[in-house]
Formats: sequence, C-alpha cells, structure tokens
Amino acid sequence: MLNSGLVLITSASYLALLFLLAFFVNRLAVNNKSRMINSPLIYTLSLTVYCTSWTFYGAVGSAARNGLEFLTIYIGPSLVFFGWWFVLRKLVRISKSHHITSIADFISSRYGKSARLAALVTIMAVIGTTPYIALQLKAVATSFNVITQVPGLPIAASSIAHSFYSDTGFWVAASMGIFLVLFGARTVGVEEHHHGVVAAIAIESLVKLFAFLAVGLFVMFSVRAPGGGNILSAIALDPALSQRFSFPDQFGPRWLTMLILSASAIICLPRQFQITVVEIANERNLQKASWLFPLYLLLISLFVIPLAVAGLTILPAGSNPDQFLLTVPMALGYEELSLLAFIGGFSSATSMMMVASMALSIMISNHLVMPLLLRLRHTELERGADFTGILLTIRRISIVAILILGYVYYRFSTGSDALASIGLIAFAASAQFLPVIIGGIFWKHGTELGAFAGLCAGFIVWAFTLLVPVFEHAGLISGILENGLAGIAFLRPEALFGATGWDPLVHSLFWSYCANIGIYVFISLTTKPGALERLQGSLFVDAFKTPFSPDVPLSGRSVRSGELVALSQRILGTAPTQKLFKEFSTRQGVSGLPEPDASLVAAVERQMAGTIGAASARIMVSRVIEGEEIGIDEMIEILDETQQVIAYSHQLEQKSQQLEETTARLRAANDQLKRIDRHKDDFLSHVSHELRTPMTSIRSFSEILLDTDGLDGEKHEQFLKIIVSESQRLTRLLDEILDINLLENDYGPWEAKSIKPSIILREAIASLDGLVQQKNVTLTDRSTASDWSTHADPDRLKQVYINILSNAIKFSDQKQPRVSIDIKVAKDSFSTIISDNGPGIAPDDQAAIFVKYQRKQPSAQGIGLGLAISKQIITRMKGSIDVRSKQGQGAVFTVTIPNIQAT
Repeated sequence: MLNSGLVLITSASYLALLFLLAFFVNRLAVNNKSRMINSPLIYTLSLTVYCTSWTFYGAVGSAARNGLEFLTIYIGPSLVFFGWWFVLRKLVRISKSHHITSIADFISSRYGKSARLAALVTIMAVIGTTPYIALQLKAVATSFNVITQVPGLPIAASSIAHSFYSDTGFWVAASMGIFLVLFGARTVGVEEHHHGVVAAIAIESLVKLFAFLAVGLFVMFSVRAPGGGNILSAIALDPALSQRFSFPDQFGPRWLTMLILSASAIICLPRQFQITVVEIANERNLQKASWLFPLYLLLISLFVIPLAVAGLTILPAGSNPDQFLLTVPMALGYEELSLLAFIGGFSSATSMMMVASMALSIMISNHLVMPLLLRLRHTELERGADFTGILLTIRRISIVAILILGYVYYRFSTGSDALASIGLIAFAASAQFLPVIIGGIFWKHGTELGAFAGLCAGFIVWAFTLLVPVFEHAGLISGILENGLAGIAFLRPEALFGATGWDPLVHSLFWSYCANIGIYVFISLTTKPGALERLQGSLFVDAFKTPFSPDVPLSGRSVRSGELVALSQRILGTAPTQKLFKEFSTRQGVSGLPEPDASLVAAVERQMAGTIGAASARIMVSRVIEGEEIGIDEMIEILDETQQVIAYSHQLEQKSQQLEETTARLRAANDQLKRIDRHKDDFLSHVSHELRTPMTSIRSFSEILLDTDGLDGEKHEQFLKIIVSESQRLTRLLDEILDINLLENDYGPWEAKSIKPSIILREAIASLDGLVQQKNVTLTDRSTASDWSTHADPDRLKQVYINILSNAIKFSDQKQPRVSIDIKVAKDSFSTIISDNGPGIAPDDQAAIFVKYQRKQPSAQGIGLGLAISKQIITRMKGSIDVRSKQGQGAVFTVTIPNIQAT
C-alpha cells in the first residue's frame, strides 16, 4: 500500500509541472519562439490524446476479458493515418481554407453554414462526451483507491467517496478546470493555437508511454509463469488462455464494429478533431504523423497481453482486470512501479479531459450561446462593445460546466460497466458524425435537411440502444430493457425490431447507422439544396481540384467600411482588425480604410468564422450589410447550364459514332466545354468582382450627389468625373467580354485589306510612348521597315501589338525595366519578337495566359481577356503567338503572321 499523502503530493507536483510548462510555452509563443511546438513530433504526441485511461487501463482489462479484441482499438486509427492522403489531408485542407473551429463548425459550414445543424452537433457532442469525461474521473478515483488501499480489504471496481470533498475525482475535475481556464481559453481565434495545452499533452503522452513500457518490461522480463519461463509461456500451459489469445474464431461482426468505431473516433471525437484537424500547424505534419502515430500505438500496446496474462495468473480470482497495471506490481512488492503506472493513467485521463473540455467549450460558445445572443436585443454587441472578453468568459464558463456535467455523470454511474464499455459508448456516439462528414467531402448532393434528419435519427437510436441500458443498470429508470418502450416488445433497447442475440455494440451501431445513413441519403436525394449549400458542397468536394481562394467573394453585398471595422473589432479585437484592413488598403493602393468590396466583406466573414464559427459569422455580417445579395443563385444557374451542355455534348457524341469527322468535332467541343467548366470559378470571381467594382463606385457617388445638399461645385464636378470614368471602365469591360465571344464564334468586325505589318508595328510603338515614359522603361526598337505584306485587318493586328507591348511595359518589376522589339522576315511569314526583363511566366502558366479570365499577375487590372483576344485575332489570321519564359528571367513573345492573299 502506498501512503495517500505521497500519492497526492506526487500528483499535485506533476500537475504543477504541467502548469509551469504551459506557462513557459505560451511565453515562447508570444515571442515567436514556438517552432518546436509546431513540429511534426509535437503534433504526433498531441494526437496520442486518443490514448485515454480507457487505453491505458482498459486495454489490459479488455484483453483479459475478450482476448485479442483490444487490437481493434489500435488498428482502426492506424489505418486512417496510413491512408492520410485520402481523408485526413482533405479535412485539414478544407478546415484551414475555411477557418474551421470545431467538428460542429465543419459540418455546419459544409451544409450551407447552418446554425441549427451546428447546434445539433454540439448538443450531440456534449451528451456523447460526458460519459467519456466521467470515465476518466472514474479511472483516476478508482486507481487512487487501489494503490492506497489497506492490504486485505476488497477493492471495489468503482470506489467513489461519499463526500465530494474527499473524492479524488472531484479534485481532478477542479484542477483541470483551473488549468483550462488559465491556458485553454486565452484567445478567441482559431488561428491562435493553444500552444501551452498542446505542449502539456505532448509531455503527458511521453509520461504515459514511459510508465506503460516500464511496467510492461518489468512484467515481461521479471515475472515468471507458474510453470517457469516468462509470463507468456503461461498461455501455452493454460488451454483457456490459449483459446482466449488466439486468432481463430476471433473475427466477426464485433471486430468489424470495433474497427469502424475506432477508425471513426480519430476523426469524429470532438477532442480528436480539435487536435488532428484544428490544432495542426502545417498540413505536411500529417505525412510524418502517418507512421509516427501508428508507431506510438504499437509501442503502447506492446505489453498489453503480458500484463493481462500476469494479472490472470498471479492475482486472485475476481480481481478487476482494469487495474492489472497497478495491482500486478503491487502484488509483487514493487509499489514505486505502481505509483509510476498511476501517474501514467493520471496523464491519460487529464490529457483527454483537457482537450475534450476545450473543444466542447468552443462549440458551446460558438454554436449555442452566440446564436442566442445574436437573437437578443440590447446586448453588448448591439451597443458596440468589444465582444472578445464576453466570448472568453463564455468559453471559460463552458469549460467549468462541462467538467461539472462529467463529474455528475461519474457520481451517478457508480454501478456502470468496465472502462472499455463506457469508452465504446462515447465512440458510438461520435461515430454518428461520420456519414455526414464523409458524405460532405465526397458527395455534392448531400443537403442540410438530410444531414440534420440523419444525425437526429442516428443519435436517437444510439441513445435508446446504449444510453438507456446504462441508466437502467444505474437504477435511474426501470422496465424498458425487459418490456420495451411503452411496453412494446419490438422497442426493447437491446433487441430493437426483434433483433435478439446480437452483441449490444453491434446491435446499436447497425441500427443507428441504418437510420442515420438511410435518412441522410434519402432526404438529400429528394430535397433541393439551397444556393449556399451547393456552393459550399462544391468547395468541399472539389477542395483539391478548385482550391478555396481568399479572393473569391462569398458574401457580395455593399457595406460601409466603418461598420465592417467596428464589427471586426468587437469580435476579433483591435490588433487583428487593423492588420486585416491594412492588408486590403495596401492591396487596393489607398490610404485610410479600403474600399468595402465583396472581397473585403468575405475576408472579414472568414476571419470571424475562425472565432465564432461560420454560421454565427454569417449572421453577424448580414446585420451590417445593405442592398441586394449578389447572384449566388444566378451563379449556380450558370454552373448548372454548363453541366447540362456537357451532358448534351456526351449524348451527341454517342449518336454520331458512325461519322468519324463529326465525332472528332464533337469531342473537341466536349473538351472545350470541360475546359470552360474548369474555369467557371475564375469566370464567376473575376467577372463579378471587376463588374461590381465600377458599379459600386457609380452607385456610391450617385447617392452622394443625390442625397447631399449644398455640395460645392468643385466636389460636384469631381464626383461626376468619377462616375463618367467608372462608366467608361464598365463599358470597356463589357466590350471586352463581347469582343472575345464574337471572335470565338468568327463574328465581329473584320475589314481585311493589304497591309504592311512593319508599318502597323511602328504605329503601335508610337501609341505607347506615353506609357513608356510613365513607367521609365528603356525601349529598344530593332525593327526595320519592310515591304513584306499580307491581307488582314490592320486595326486588329495593331490591337495585338499594343496588348503584348503594354503588358511587357506595365508588369516589369525591375529597377531598370527593359523592353526590346525585333522582327524576322521570311518568304511566307512575318515574325515580331517582343522581349522584356520582367518577372517572367512559370512553365505551368504559359498555356493558361491565353485562356480567357486567367490572370497570372496578382496586381493586374481587368478580367484577363487581353491575351485571349490577341490569340483569337492571330488564329483568325492563320498565324500563331508563342511565349518562352523562365520565372524571374523575363518573357519573349513571338507573333507570326503568314502571307495571306486576298480572296
């Protein structure tokens, strides 16, 4: 027996060290010295929060009761990480792009940023996690009583003190509450990672691994079997042990169920999603974690069987298998080793409670409390106060409430089952999120209504089949297990719809998934998603094909900059707001506040989503916006029309297989349509943004002229000039769009006549003289007069020369920009070579610059049609435009015109 004072002092000292570590790491993070905290090793160690007291103590207990079944708890998550490229990488990519804060925020954001869906997921997560937190308190309290128990007295499986003042579980919950209030709720933004908590979890993962390996090595090499030899030799001598720890007849529905649950847990448990997806600093960390994390699981499972065999052979019959890790060393007189094992189990329990409480507090504040506050009038938010302090207070209160809820469950579940059974209840609850997550990232047709109904159905079946039996065994309810709900035999929790003889876990997962997946798919197929649902679905499913761009506006309504600043400061704080708006001012090239265009509104909404969740952020931004919502519905209709054209093209291709030439043309048309489909996002973002900018300016200055009395003449004239200028700009943009469409269809003005390209080139150079002077470019003209002539439209050819030359002049970023012009005349062709010393064009982009709506210069104006129009003009002249370039070494454009005779 260990002295209880010694155990308490050791535990308190260990917690104090964690407090100091978290404090020190947070100081490093503030000073930007936290590179080690962001490393793949620390990330992997933090992932081992998966190994709770259930794994530490319960895996040995599970092995003692059910043999090799305990392996499924380690195999499931290992398989997920081995295949990280397919699911985990996509989850991380989406979450970072959309500033996801939690699993509730992820599901909500995918299905149209639904507030009610986020609230449902949060409630499910709290209910499902409460038994798991209770399990940790139960494990710590029981293990404390085990190692401080007076010899000769029986050890209860669930030793809970009558007074909470003398209850170890109470003090553990209180300590975790203090720790998380200090270090787990310091900031409100998802971008501010919880470095102190992650560091503490990483250290705890090493402690529990060291403790488990120490006890395991001791048992393996110091404990002898009754018949001699090491402890594993007892398996061969005992037929019952041999059968228990053999693979034949082990595989079946329960093994498959355990694999599904453990694999889903690494994604769907709120704490695992928080660590795996939200807290990851770099997507590349997944690559190393894909083998480091399974290696950790292998090490911590290495001595499970020897420990189980030792407990079964050395300890008296009836000993609690969940405590073999403690009682085997104590039985052999190695109490110090038992103390080390206790600290390992203590680490396992506290790390889980830290992350679970932190993750749930974010979900509660963002998806339960915030939506309620947004619906109340006269809140601090309405009065314009800084809301960051309120958010932090809500999260701290949520942490305390979660731990209290777990403690209450722990106190009322004194007669519950083994640790592994309690843990599997939580696993089965979180597994209900898997269908809507996997469907959400791989199936575009999933709808918010389908996800909501599916989750409700699955969760109700889970609660009825697994939670109700726990309550009845605890004496809180009675009669339902034997008689069924309302006396209906078909509605018995452990024999639902007459399915008798099934394992309770298999029974629950089967029926809950039937309800969850079936209703999710059925309703999704029979309901029409909203415009935002379709847009979000496309962004999530095509996360790698069409990566989320910060310049793509998701909220396109007009708003005053001052209101955006005020809103952002209340949620994000002053410093982050100043940084965000300064970036946009620099991008727009203005002093003071930037123009409140759709891109800025979308950026503010995304930043706020990282603090209060996507659904709440969308509600708050909508409060300060004015005017009509820009065409999400219209944009989706364009996408649908494109898809319909592609489908029609496929039908024509199938019907025209007999004619080879016709089939070739149809395939070319189909390829073109596919290319159009791939560029649809560029079309929507560039065109809508560029057209709305002058329209917004015209509207704003028109309203000023209309609403402002006594405006002086100078201002009046200035505003009218701006309106005229922006109207001209809008007209030019529309002309470009019309021009490219006419050229692509061989329409439009085309006055062909005999021309000399060298003369046209000279005219183009002369027209750009002002731009050359303005940009201080050294223009070297080595072209010479030539009598070579062809038959073409002189204005169109001049348009090509001006476009390429002006690009070379405008985009040069050198201190001494240079542009040179040469010609090469052959019998049947005239080539113009235009070179510069600008930034150059990456090899992968050289083909794309001639595609409409593609701009490879971030600072470029317009909608990217200049080179596309030039390409169409030269193609109509049966010529070619080629480009040679290396990024950072300038570019060389060659325009070649063939000798065309008049017809």
